[in-house]
Amino acid sequence: MENNRLKQMMKGALLLSLAAFISKILSAVYRVPFQNMVGNTGFYVYQQVYPIYGIGMTFALSGFPVFLSKMIAETPDNGTRRMLLKRSLVILGIFGFILFMGIYGFSGQLALLMGDPDLKPILQSVSWMFLWMPILATLRGYFQGNYRMEPTAVSQVSEQLVRVGAILFAAYLYTKTKGDLYAMGAQAMSGATVGAVLGSLILLAAYFKERRKHDAPLLDGGHPKQESPAAQWGRLIRRYATEGATICLLSAILVLFQLIDSFTLYNGLLDGGTASELAKNVKGIYDRGQPLVQLGMVVGTGFSASFIPMMSQAHAQDRQSEFTRSAVSLLRMTSVFSAAAVTGLLAILPNVDNMLFGDREGIAVLSVYILAIFAASIMTAYHSILQSLGQYKISLVALAAGLAVKFFGNLLLVEPFGTMGASLALIAGLAAMLWVLLLNSERALRDVWFTDRFLMKLVAGCAVLYVTVGSLRIGLERYIFTDGDRLTDSVIASVTVCAGVAVFLWYILKVKLFTLREWVSIPFGKKLLRKLPDKTNDIK
Repeated sequence: MENNRLKQMMKGALLLSLAAFISKILSAVYRVPFQNMVGNTGFYVYQQVYPIYGIGMTFALSGFPVFLSKMIAETPDNGTRRMLLKRSLVILGIFGFILFMGIYGFSGQLALLMGDPDLKPILQSVSWMFLWMPILATLRGYFQGNYRMEPTAVSQVSEQLVRVGAILFAAYLYTKTKGDLYAMGAQAMSGATVGAVLGSLILLAAYFKERRKHDAPLLDGGHPKQESPAAQWGRLIRRYATEGATICLLSAILVLFQLIDSFTLYNGLLDGGTASELAKNVKGIYDRGQPLVQLGMVVGTGFSASFIPMMSQAHAQDRQSEFTRSAVSLLRMTSVFSAAAVTGLLAILPNVDNMLFGDREGIAVLSVYILAIFAASIMTAYHSILQSLGQYKISLVALAAGLAVKFFGNLLLVEPFGTMGASLALIAGLAAMLWVLLLNSERALRDVWFTDRFLMKLVAGCAVLYVTVGSLRIGLERYIFTDGDRLTDSVIASVTVCAGVAVFLWYILKVKLFTLREWVSIPFGKKLLRKLPDKTNDIK
């Protein structure tokens, strides 16, 4: 029975990881054609309000559902589980309605705080999704708590597909009519509500099907004879306000950094003497960094997702040495892939910028911005380790420190240095978070960088990668693809990426940067292992 439950958990974790991976790819990729259709100013209009949507999706997908699933998994009584579901729906329903009324009712004031009164209809458009957030969060939490991940995965991907489709359709209409960019932004943001409605319908259909299958009342039947303390109103509200809110905040780290930009960056540019239209254009160029960071983090963290359930299981069974070994592997793999992503991107950033966005503007600012790939990936790994241990306070302190550095950094640096100041503040904020997490981690997790000269090998590998890719790029630009147009930059970027991957893989095989156990956890890792000169030396 226990083995079946464990297999179900691992299968579910894999399914959710796959759904999250697809959603992240969609979320990053759609911004490229969107920006191409609406331009830098149109991209600014959308990105100013996007963090509010991002926070709402954190509530509905990775914040409250995780908290509710934890409570349901800890509750063996079906009657109490249904009571938790009902009361959670009421609590989150009230919370969602308050957020809707606050954002919709104060949209004018929020737009003024962002420095652009014309953002009001876009804020009103995004506010409607908060009315559907309670259904999404409670049903996802219910299914995940019962180890049924399929409804969550299907609803997540379907919701994202519909939202992306609505956004690109709004951008397409704008290219045909050349209408108002702010009206386009409101139409694009309405995709969040359309996606939320579809996701809710999928989850409701799955829930009704399950209740009928077990021949049980949908919400009212099967109450426990005596009310469980876990489902008492007062205790439940307090837990949502503390534990639930904490998980939500820690799941929305990068979105919160973007929210600070929404309220301080454009205003700072205006205060620095930049004209309004130019400030919008410059902010739109700065926002190109977000999809680049998202894609880079998919590379940096995607291969390590399998370690998180392994760490949770090892901690639950009090196998400390195995937990530490998995945590160290998680940090090593995340650092290697995220460092490679940053290094490779830095080497060909002008070509990538032109390939994706049609010009080479903002290279210096974006070069600093994409350093966030490494910092955010490592920070996410440390946070995952603490989450496996059930420790949230350290992450909260780190988050508070990072947000404070970013906020005051923007206030101090944007006016004199423009968007470069915002990029520097972002890296400083993430570095502050990482420093707090490092100081409060166990010794083995702090020393991972120095064990077996790991950091030295990684830095040397990044140097080899940068020189190889950069030299190849310069050679191709100077002697073969001399036009410098978008098509040739696309070819150069594709060729250099393939060469960079091959060289970096050769290097980490040569210096044995990974252990055998780490190689096996990587897709196609077993095939690459055959090229190791001496496999037995890496077993730890």
